[in-house]
Amino acid sequence: MLKKELRLEYLRLRNQLTEERLKEASWRIAQNCLLLPLWDKALFHLYLSVVEKREVDTSFLIALLREKGKNIAVPKMGPKGGLTHLLLTENTRLSPNSWGIPEPVEGIAVQPETIDVVFVPLLAFDKKGNRVGYGGGYYDRFLQMCREDVLAVGLSLFGPVPEIADLHPGDEPLSYVVGPDRVYAF
Repeated sequence: MLKKELRLEYLRLRNQLTEERLKEASWRIAQNCLLLPLWDKALFHLYLSVVEKREVDTSFLIALLREKGKNIAVPKMGPKGGLTHLLLTENTRLSPNSWGIPEPVEGIAVQPETIDVVFVPLLAFDKKGNRVGYGGGYYDRFLQMCREDVLAVGLSLFGPVPEIADLHPGDEPLSYVVGPDRVYAF
């Protein structure tokens, strides 16, 4: 399928999830992250979910990372389609941006090349580890700024599609996708 078709279909599927099902799936995704070979890493980048978009609730994963003593960086949208990354602490104040995405108001900047693991938002993914996001390219550009050995981990409420037909050279593949029922490695 084409990315545009996948976006429409998976937004529709997400909107059909009940709050209870979304919360349960999000908790199971966080628990399945324990199966990944990344717990020796120190600095994790995690997006903050938008409840209205029925995204995977990342609060469960934040709690898990904090429990494990990990450093967490979160994104803030910058000018011209870029992201800045700030350390998330207990005292970080968050405020929704113009798209409703929670962002830190201020904080300690984190450079992309220092990040070990990036949890990547997605709408759909295929059996080869390619993803479909919202179409802005923010995470593809961000991942290109990270070290080559960074682990890119998608969080998905659904299983893979066979293939994404219209990939571009700048599309960054994932290392893993974690769903509520299993972990996919690529």
